[in-house]
Amino acid sequence: MIDRQRLAALAAEEPASQRRKHAFRNRFATPHHGLGAFLRWQWESRGRFPGHQSFPLHTPDPEQLRQPGNRPQITWIGHATYLFQHRGWNLLTDPVFSDRCSPFTFAGPKRAVPPALTIDQLPDINAVLVSHNHYDHLDKASVKQLQARFGRDILWFVPQGIAAWLRKLGVERIIELGWWQSDYHGQVEAFCLPAQHFSGRGPNDHNQTLWCSWRLNFPDFSLYFAGDTGYAPLFNEIGQVFGPVDLALLPIGAYEPRWFMSPVHINPAEAVKIHQDIQARQSLAMHWGTFVLTDEPMDAPPKALARALTEQHIEHAHFRVPQHGETLTIELTHE
Repeated sequence: MIDRQRLAALAAEEPASQRRKHAFRNRFATPHHGLGAFLRWQWESRGRFPGHQSFPLHTPDPEQLRQPGNRPQITWIGHATYLFQHRGWNLLTDPVFSDRCSPFTFAGPKRAVPPALTIDQLPDINAVLVSHNHYDHLDKASVKQLQARFGRDILWFVPQGIAAWLRKLGVERIIELGWWQSDYHGQVEAFCLPAQHFSGRGPNDHNQTLWCSWRLNFPDFSLYFAGDTGYAPLFNEIGQVFGPVDLALLPIGAYEPRWFMSPVHINPAEAVKIHQDIQARQSLAMHWGTFVLTDEPMDAPPKALARALTEQHIEHAHFRVPQHGETLTIELTHE
């Protein structure tokens, strides 16, 4: 049961606290690591940046994607991109299908594992969730290809400030929300919720657009998509306002070194904390094993997650790590 009164109060107070000096800011104080800290990280990591590793890549069954059945179905395409299917919704999260997450096609982090599906192989997509505008979560080429194939069939859910960027690419159907705001589409209610992160695609747009997490409430199922985030008390707050969630998609990678990454990137132990805070019945891992973005080896996050689950006495089946291209059917808890 959602605490609608508290949700309305949070939505009413949030705009004043989100913006300061013409930029968005986190709900809880977050250290800002500038150029000096970035250069220190690069200097300390020189010669030790992890290399690419290979991981199993499943080929999703096209018929299963076209006819997903009556239960929620989800396929990990790679990094933070999932295909979620339920009640006629074919929804993508943070769609990145390009070879690099970068403003350039010739430089920047390159995929170690190709996307499990190309845009041409997708079923008919009718919704996209965008958490923020970093290149590994919002890719211009992917947006243009999705727009070329599906056009007005897609409804884009984005945090404040991103709609204008999408419209320049020809996207028309956009729901733009601030934290704690929601919008109904048919029988589904989408909630834009806080995350602890930042935004920017260049030197002059730091925090000019909002970052967020998302919750979708179907009549018989709820989905939480964390996007990219550090750990903060806001997740306990989300759990208090909304109660349990059936399935959470939580990042487990891009977390080392902690002195630099911890304000904005959770590690696997913190992902377990979020799993507990938001009262997730099940969680699936993301944001690992696709791009080399930080200092931990590519295969470290699942190992660290397994240790954290054991330490917290949580069954590993409650927080799974899908392989690239793996399709999972999720049990409905309200049947």
